[in-house]
Amino acid sequence: MIGVPVAISLGFSSILTILLFSEDSLASLSLKLFQSMEHYTLLAIPFFILSASFLSTGGVAKRIIRFAIACFGSLRGGMAMASVLACMLFAAVSGSSPATVVAIGSIVIGGMVATGYTKEFAVGVVGSAGTLGILIPPSIVMVVYAAITEVSVGRLFVAGIVPGLLAGLMLMGGIYFLARKHNLPKMQPASWREVIRSGWDAIWGLLLIVIIVGGIYSGIFTPTEAAAVAAVYAFIISVFVYRELTLREVPKVLTDSSKITIMLMFIITNAMLLGHVLTTEQIPQTIAQAIMTAGMAPWMFLIVVNLLLLVGGIFMEPSGLLLIVTPILFPIAIKLGIDPIHLGVIMVVNMEVGMVTPPVGLNLFVLVGITDMTLVEVMKAMLPWLMILLTFLLMITYIPAISLFLPNLMFGS
Repeated sequence: MIGVPVAISLGFSSILTILLFSEDSLASLSLKLFQSMEHYTLLAIPFFILSASFLSTGGVAKRIIRFAIACFGSLRGGMAMASVLACMLFAAVSGSSPATVVAIGSIVIGGMVATGYTKEFAVGVVGSAGTLGILIPPSIVMVVYAAITEVSVGRLFVAGIVPGLLAGLMLMGGIYFLARKHNLPKMQPASWREVIRSGWDAIWGLLLIVIIVGGIYSGIFTPTEAAAVAAVYAFIISVFVYRELTLREVPKVLTDSSKITIMLMFIITNAMLLGHVLTTEQIPQTIAQAIMTAGMAPWMFLIVVNLLLLVGGIFMEPSGLLLIVTPILFPIAIKLGIDPIHLGVIMVVNMEVGMVTPPVGLNLFVLVGITDMTLVEVMKAMLPWLMILLTFLLMITYIPAISLFLPNLMFGS
């Protein structure tokens, strides 16, 4: 509330708690700090960030957009639907929501306006579809959740596939409804030759989905190794296949990725300290016991989770919020019999909504940066699409099968 950076707030509050109220030693905190930094699962984060940076600058986005327009452009509101498909495909290769909005939005928003859509409509579509970057695997936020809770990253990635597709279809349904109502433009149907040619042109970028997902689920490599493979593959196709990134520009991509990685990892390691203090002081267990004694049903607890995360998402960046609330909510959810994978997907969907709610919705600021609209104008443009995302959140919360069907099918319940 007083403007202290999230990482410092997490670390400093942990140290003060140990000093003033606990019998635990400061040595345990320093040990935990280094153990957190060396967490094997978290190694995936710098590699996925690097992969997203190469893909954003290496010509992959515009090829994916061309393919999506060839598939959907001839429908009423087809270019907007193509934008959603492009966001879904780019999300599946980048794992980052802001990267998806920048890469896709900077190309399609201008294109949609030129073909007769209002700028507000274009911004709303890209802003909402861009949130799928943290739901459709690979997802950096899912890696963070898995690291905190020690659940399987692979299982969590699989759990994000069906919800990600459903969210995309719901947004496309909203577009089709508005397109019929307001007679939005449609483009000339693309020939089968153009569909095949654009698909072939985008194949090198789309193959990354097959490499990551196929590699993890066939057991060839772990999610962390998949992230490293993705970073090397993204470098090769950006520099040597599409040739839209020169070797001279590579150091800048590496530097930018390093800055994001250092910022995120510093927050994560300090959040791990907070989790350690909460555990040693038995705080989540005490809250869980109080909830069990009060007789709170799982469905009531999930309402509390959603309200807490939605309100928190208004004021905090997703990873920071996830890192603070997960150590508290996770043990309670387990005691109430809520599946940890289902809880993870609920939390990620809440983070999605947080990406497009003011005042710190990251995607809002990205959209302000790539358009000449004010923050207030972008917020207004997002409102109708926010309603779709909130409806989607309710479905994910109270229909566990949407999240758990595929992982249970592939890995057993």
